[in-house]
Amino acid sequence: MTLITTPFTAHSTAADVLEGVDLTGKRMIVTGGASGLGAAAAKALTDAGAEVTIAVRNPAGGAPGLDLADLGSVRRFADAWDGPLDAVIANAGIMALPHRALAPNGWELQLATNFLGHFALITGLREHLGGGRVVMVSSGAHLGSPVHFDDPHFERRAYDPWSAYAQSKTADVLLATAIGRRWRADGITANAMNPGYIHTNLQRHLDDATMRALGAMDDDGNLLTPGYYKTPEQGASTEVLLAASPLLAGVTGRYFTEDNQEAPTVAGGSGSGPGVAGWAVDPAAADRLWDLAAAALAEPARRR
Repeated sequence: MTLITTPFTAHSTAADVLEGVDLTGKRMIVTGGASGLGAAAAKALTDAGAEVTIAVRNPAGGAPGLDLADLGSVRRFADAWDGPLDAVIANAGIMALPHRALAPNGWELQLATNFLGHFALITGLREHLGGGRVVMVSSGAHLGSPVHFDDPHFERRAYDPWSAYAQSKTADVLLATAIGRRWRADGITANAMNPGYIHTNLQRHLDDATMRALGAMDDDGNLLTPGYYKTPEQGASTEVLLAASPLLAGVTGRYFTEDNQEAPTVAGGSGSGPGVAGWAVDPAAADRLWDLAAAALAEPARRR
């Protein structure tokens, strides 16, 4: 399969990607769109003419809130949606929680928030999507772990913040893989992407030692911006590329890197290099995860 290339780079902004693109009449949802990457993506889409709904826990104006860790909240949001929907950008997420925490339904909180809540949202909105697009915001961290189907919630293995995050980001790519196969005939496309390193609220759970190891904080606790970091506007470029660019029309089940190009498949694990891990695009794993998530929605309070 030939990898897709685009004229954009890691330095392109969301506005660059949408230059000359008219999104008038398009309706889109951006989860976690109140700040960071989501806000940058929402602004670029709105500036191009789209009607963008920012899905957050505490919205203004009486609109329904969206708490991705609470399946009841997700269900209410999806049920309240009326009319067509052209794109969902699954942008919201949490990262590297220092201690194991559980969602109300008993799932490990990062897997519940980053994957299961978005699974519930997207499947709940399917009838509105028509020929729309789904964008799963993953991370290069997914290279650190497959989904551990034998113990996804760290009940028997020792909890590790980064392993839990990596697993949840692999799950996001697997969801795009599954939708790409299951909904292709309906004209719905889904792709996943890695936005790169950016200063956002996603890093709020990282300690100072980790930030210093990344070169993103000095000894006095001041944030630094290493050369490999991107601005939120640059990080959002791949989100809007997949959500709205005519260049990606009909493309589905792919994974794009922070330089706005499709990534090659690599082994995954330590030293595997940039790309998408084979375990994240494995159709069998995608189907297994889909069945696990569907069962959770059918019996959301099963695990306590």
